[in-house]
Amino acid sequence: MTGRTVNRRAIVKGAAAAIPAAVALNMLGTKWAFAQSADFEGPIDVLNFALTLEYLEAEFYRQGNEMVPLEGREAELLGFIAQDEATHVSILTDTIMQLGGEPVPAPGVDFGEAFANRDAYLELAYVFENTGVSAYLGAAPSLFEEKELLSAAASIFGVEARHAAIIGNLQGKPAEGGVYLTAFESPTPPADVLQAVSPFITDAAAMQRDAAVTK
Repeated sequence: MTGRTVNRRAIVKGAAAAIPAAVALNMLGTKWAFAQSADFEGPIDVLNFALTLEYLEAEFYRQGNEMVPLEGREAELLGFIAQDEATHVSILTDTIMQLGGEPVPAPGVDFGEAFANRDAYLELAYVFENTGVSAYLGAAPSLFEEKELLSAAASIFGVEARHAAIIGNLQGKPAEGGVYLTAFESPTPPADVLQAVSPFITDAAAMQRDAAVTK
């Protein structure tokens, strides 16, 4: 990182440039590899791992808020969450480019029956948000020597945790074990996170093949 002039604080700006309403799909013509924890060769790899999850969440909420009839406070809160995830995509993309890296493209996605009704939508939202919390915590050690990026990742981690609590509350889940899970958050290794979300990514098998070829 020496000799590189980068405004890393871009990742924690309060606002970001608008991104298209629909996160681009089917853009996997270039190499797109599933990250393993041991494959993180630097902060760009970690940020691309985070960007992958944010693509997934941003598109999930975009589709869900269009397809599932929500009203009142629920609609307002899910709208705010969708905006947050879109902002995370924009800021992560911008930061990766400022660091001289290439952002991974948005994957194709298929959320199955997640938008069949309110309950299905909120339950998968709850799962995604808690997955995001554990994913950021699991990737954090890879940013230990990048203090500003570590702080920025922690700020996104906190927002994901608040999202999870909001959704758990909307579902009427109990406090401990529901709205929040335990007294301590548990990290999840990046490989396990990507395996968990792979059923929703339409090109998952192709991405894994690309990963094997490049190793």
